[in-house]
Amino acid sequence: MPNIVLFSGSSHQDLSQRVAERLGLELGKVVTKKFSNQETSVEIGESVRGEDVYIIQSGCGEINDNLMELLIMINACKIASSSRVTAVIPCFPYARQDKKDKSRAPISAKLVANMLSVAGADHIITMDLHASQIQREMFYFCEAGLMKGGKGDARQPDMHG
Repeated sequence: MPNIVLFSGSSHQDLSQRVAERLGLELGKVVTKKFSNQETSVEIGESVRGEDVYIIQSGCGEINDNLMELLIMINACKIASSSRVTAVIPCFPYARQDKKDKSRAPISAKLVANMLSVAGADHIITMDLHASQIQREMFYFCEAGLMKGGKGDARQPDMHG
C-alpha cells in the first residue's frame, strides 16, 4: 500500500501546514522558483515513486501563476512514478467561467479541468464550485480519467480516493 506524501504549492502554505499537522504528516520537500523570464520551475525534493501524492494549491491570488505551478507539480510527480496524484484545490481557478454565455466565448473551467487531466491528476478535491455546470464538468473529468487510466468503474468515478 502506498504512503501518502503531501506537498504544498506556494499559494497558501499556511493552509497546507495546518492540513499536514492535522494528518500527522510533514510536508514534502519542493522548491519552486521563477526564471528571469517569469517561467515557473518546480523541483520535487524527495522520491515519490509508488507513493500516493496530494498537492494543495489554491486558485486564488496570482491565479495563472498558481495554476501553472500546480500543473508542473502534478506532472513532475507523475514523471517521477507516483502511484496516484490528487490535486487539492480549495478555490477552483476559472470556476466562474463555467458556461458559454456568448458566441465564441470559451468555457475556461472545462479547459482547466482538461489541463489538470493532461498534467496527470488522477483525482481533484475542491470546494464550493460556482455552479452545477462545473460540477458536471468535474464529473466528466473524473469519468474520462478513469476510462483513460483503466482503473475503477467508469460509470461511478471515485471522487474521494
